[in-house]
Amino acid sequence: MVSIGRIASIDDAEFHGKQVLLRVDINSPIDQATGRIVNDNRIVKSIPTIRDLLAKGARLTIIAHQGDTTDYRSLISLAEHAQRLSKLLGSSVEFIEDIAGPAALEKIAQLADGQALLLDNIRYLTEEASTFEDVVSQAPSDMLGCYLVRKLEPLFDYYVNDAFAAAHRNSPSMVAFQQTLPSYAGRLLIQELTALQSITDSPARPCIYMLGGARAGDAFGMIEQVLKNGSADTLLLSGLVGQIFMLADGIDIGASSAGFIRSKGFDQYIAPAAEFLSAHRDKISYASDVAVPIKGKRHNLQLSDLTDDMDISDIGDQTIVDYQKTIAAANTIFVNGPCGIYEDQEFEKGTQSLWNAVADASGFSVVGGGDSVTSFAKYTDSNKIDYISTAGGALIRYLSGAQLPLLNAMTKSGSKT
Repeated sequence: MVSIGRIASIDDAEFHGKQVLLRVDINSPIDQATGRIVNDNRIVKSIPTIRDLLAKGARLTIIAHQGDTTDYRSLISLAEHAQRLSKLLGSSVEFIEDIAGPAALEKIAQLADGQALLLDNIRYLTEEASTFEDVVSQAPSDMLGCYLVRKLEPLFDYYVNDAFAAAHRNSPSMVAFQQTLPSYAGRLLIQELTALQSITDSPARPCIYMLGGARAGDAFGMIEQVLKNGSADTLLLSGLVGQIFMLADGIDIGASSAGFIRSKGFDQYIAPAAEFLSAHRDKISYASDVAVPIKGKRHNLQLSDLTDDMDISDIGDQTIVDYQKTIAAANTIFVNGPCGIYEDQEFEKGTQSLWNAVADASGFSVVGGGDSVTSFAKYTDSNKIDYISTAGGALIRYLSGAQLPLLNAMTKSGSKT
């Protein structure tokens, strides 16, 4: 893991009168019918760094992405983002429908101390798209000649990154500027790292990880890491992750539920789950009872009562009680993934009950992942959660022990500050 102490923050530099390039992640959910932002959480989280840099007298240019080639319907202009930033700041963030062309370069040069400019969606550039990253393997040094860096880098004195949610992206806007510009971490980047290291490096015991949802691959990467390094005392499993562990433990969950797991290719995780159970059974808990739909209504069943035509849709009532007790006794709680199909009112009970238990718990709580954050906002007062991460893929990779390109780049840039 990267030490926070090895990454310079914006408190370590004087920005007055300097041209500062700030990379944020304000990628937001979009209403496909209207093309409007439906949740501005990431925009809100970017405000402290922007406000501080402007207060320090920076001539601030902001770059960000929205959507992707894999999320084409959300690949839209950042005009509304600029409006929301301006409203939240209480001062104007000018927007230009250009990224690194002559119009953008002229606007950047005209900035005065304490003024901000948001350039348009950098994902409009091929070199910033995730599909480009997947196909063309580039080291950060290879990116110095790309369009974005070649055009923007000569204009700036400093580079600041506050985009932890994109920390797993090996793209020019994330890892190239650090090679030539003194580089600093923004408020949010430092907050994210501090919160995550509090649950990985020396968590208050007992430390529990609550892992559920439908993204089994993400969960298994985390499970392997936290069991290996001993950061988790207990895993409370639900969703498809819990069902995979049931299969690994020889439990017949019914042909329908088992078939769904196979159809998603998640049966590849059954063997690893069996190995985890063999080595760490005392740390792993899955549901002792479940809820299934019968004629459209919630019915609670013991695992032994499941039949082939039943679809497991939530954890059961006894499991809720058992998990609530474990949550109440924990001093560190990490949550990623809902317990069941919470979008269906019949099967929201598990998620709603446990999320409220986390909110009421005295232990330090961290919540990450899109579905988790959305469902917490639906069922609880989010202010009761100690830290809600803006990250999805970056958070999963960090907790799985993977190297994040952004953190490597920021660490290496330390000698230039």
